[in-house]
Amino acid sequence: MDIAPLVHDAGCHYGRIVPENTSELRPTHPLALAPVVAPAASVDGFAKQFLQNLNFGQGVTLSASDVNDQYLALAYTVRDYLMARWLDDRATQKTQQAKTVCYLSAEYLLGRQLDNNLLAARLTDIATEALAQCGIDIDAVRAVEIEPGLGNGGLGRLAACFIDSLATMSVPTIGYGIRYEYGIFRQAFADGEQVEQPDAWLRMGSPWDFAHPEAAQTISFAGHTETYDDGGVERTRWVPEWNVLAVPYNMMVPGYHNGRVNTLRLWRAVATNAFDLHTFNSGDYVESVRAQTFAENISKVLYPEDSTPQGKELRLQQQYFFVAASIADFIDNVLPDDFDLDKLPERVIFQLNDTHPVIGVPELMRVLVDEKKLEWDAAWAITQKCFAYTCHTLLPEALEVWSVDLLGRLLPRHLEIIYRINDEFLLEVRERFGDDELLIRNMSIIGEHPYRSVRMAYLATVAGSKVNGVAELHSQLLRDNVLKDFATMWPDKFTNVTNGVTPRRFLRLANPELSALITEALGAGWTVDLERLRGLEALADDADFRERFAAVKASNKRRLGRVLEARGDAAPGDGHMLDVMIKRLHEYKRQTLKVLHIVSTYEGIVSGRLDVDDVQARTFLFGAKAAPGYGMAKRIIHLINAVGEVVSADPRVQGKLQVLYPANYNVTLAESIIPAADLSEQISLAGKEASGTGNMKLALNGALTIGTDDGANVEIRKLVGDDNFFLFGMSEPEVEALWAEGYRPADFYQRDERLRSAIDLIASGAFSAGDRTVFEPLVSNLLYEDRFMALADFSSYLDAQNRVDAAYADQDAWVRSAILNVARSGYFSSDRAMRDYLDRIWHATPVI
Repeated sequence: MDIAPLVHDAGCHYGRIVPENTSELRPTHPLALAPVVAPAASVDGFAKQFLQNLNFGQGVTLSASDVNDQYLALAYTVRDYLMARWLDDRATQKTQQAKTVCYLSAEYLLGRQLDNNLLAARLTDIATEALAQCGIDIDAVRAVEIEPGLGNGGLGRLAACFIDSLATMSVPTIGYGIRYEYGIFRQAFADGEQVEQPDAWLRMGSPWDFAHPEAAQTISFAGHTETYDDGGVERTRWVPEWNVLAVPYNMMVPGYHNGRVNTLRLWRAVATNAFDLHTFNSGDYVESVRAQTFAENISKVLYPEDSTPQGKELRLQQQYFFVAASIADFIDNVLPDDFDLDKLPERVIFQLNDTHPVIGVPELMRVLVDEKKLEWDAAWAITQKCFAYTCHTLLPEALEVWSVDLLGRLLPRHLEIIYRINDEFLLEVRERFGDDELLIRNMSIIGEHPYRSVRMAYLATVAGSKVNGVAELHSQLLRDNVLKDFATMWPDKFTNVTNGVTPRRFLRLANPELSALITEALGAGWTVDLERLRGLEALADDADFRERFAAVKASNKRRLGRVLEARGDAAPGDGHMLDVMIKRLHEYKRQTLKVLHIVSTYEGIVSGRLDVDDVQARTFLFGAKAAPGYGMAKRIIHLINAVGEVVSADPRVQGKLQVLYPANYNVTLAESIIPAADLSEQISLAGKEASGTGNMKLALNGALTIGTDDGANVEIRKLVGDDNFFLFGMSEPEVEALWAEGYRPADFYQRDERLRSAIDLIASGAFSAGDRTVFEPLVSNLLYEDRFMALADFSSYLDAQNRVDAAYADQDAWVRSAILNVARSGYFSSDRAMRDYLDRIWHATPVI
């Protein structure tokens, strides 16, 4: 068994490295019964493990390896260190059978894994020194990592923060989702317009996940149902037409410095009969792999374009695929064989992260009633205790619905179950409120107009033990508007959990210089107790600390400049305020309002209305993708880039205004932008943003917010103080009142010269080489529709921007406000959010 070579390469002298050969081990072998032991956490031990993975994993010597070989070997080495504790935690959980949080989410926007895992496992310094001894710069290695394409925006970023916090708090958790082969898309620009390219994030391999094909679940679709006699009991069974395999890929989720390692389990779709040899031999090569292609489409791409019937069907396939696999996995593989299903609520809570996983409700009922042979009432009582629902929107169009025709064709048994749930629910409504036909129609899970459909948010609300919003205002609006009738019926079912972000990634990793300054000031421990940042308040009045804080911000701006230049973009201007708007491109987030501010300032300079010497130098930085089928959002991107090209190049502004829009905004780029930002743009129309998390990350890193009283902005303003927040715009009641009286955006255009001049300049073709038609649809939308009232809030927004300029001119006072933003943002830790979920909804406890 002595198969080890002599490893002697590039200055590394570690003698013979003998890997453990487990191929001959049997259950009776002593090593098979011994506890798994992690490699020694020393520089020499790490270097040996790294070289072993380079030799035996990548099949290269150190001198022959390239940087990707080195990255993969490093990743596998870190994974080796985590694996022992992961196996130990799984064994402990199996023994203790503690309640598990099963987080069901269509997205996990994780970001790069290497640095996060090194940090969590206390290996950063060890790995850096070990690779240096081998002549390798770890910065060059970490730069080749491609972040997993498993999410789009705030929903996925939140899910990633939550599973990080749950691991750090030692709460047994399984995150369930889909292992997309391609992410949402890779964004590029052609003549300023968004172009979508495949996000092939797996092209260089994925060292952080590992497949378990032996644990695959068979997932069925279509077909019909039939009744049968089961010992005198009439039952129903589903006779599917076709099925696929869901193969689990596990990713480890380490807690911060606590040794806990939880699991993120992602499902990949493969065909049950992937290859037809007879058809292949007959010469029809395409048909021979049709089943494989068809099956793999399910996990091919995150959020397939759903403007076509085929796209809608694929999305529903995705949603059912991953929740059915996850529920089966938990019941079949996590619970003991003899588990009493009546006690299932004591053992699991399935958290529905928005409406995407709600099809899990009828799926659990199908499993309990059809497969496990429980009576309907008993199964429904169990199901209602096993699910909780987080609503992430206030926009009616974002509350998912599925046509009865599609759902019945793809999941016929589930539609039958939904109908019965609805029938019994409406009986409750009638008993409570009488035969109010309009109320019954409004509360029915089955919608009748404009087509017969299943309203998934309603199904989640009826089935969930709790329903929560994600900010105080959002939760109140859910109760008062979106789900008002349900809140009247079940007031105790509704609660709030304001979102949070993980300080590990968005402060420790993203902003190491500020983290070091905080640790020097407050000592260790704040990373898992973010309220300790309150200790910085007293230092806001310390001139030396303000100077050091300002130096960190300046250093972060220089770092961002280097990152952007390496991508082929321009660096922010020297001495410029960095004015940042980074979020998904959607009309309600009002990137249009931001670009109107830029155009107005530019127009003021070139027309002479503003003295260029009096204008605060700014770099406006955008980061956002628009959904491929969202035409208006893509026009807004085009306008931003067109304005940026003209403004940044015009000598009349004397370098005072710069517009940057780096393509393909993602977590990795955010980690450079957020620490450098001076001003955080959170300017959605009041009552439209559920919460936001970018607003939290930016405040936590010392950016001041300009924003409306919307989403979590309300709580940020209360905590950081009015003097350290630039509030503008209508309140939510004022928005509703303006709609009620009849909003006419053209009236605001006529009354405000600054607004009129900005829109006229866009309409003139000044940003489209004189072609007035290019941005005409956007201009007409603003003047005649303006659904999100950018024109109504324009004047207030510009006044607030003038206050920003005045405040920024006093740099010492600005830095003081920035410090206070950091000091008072500890509430927005995802650790606090998880404590709220545990106390108010999940009632699970840590397992040490």
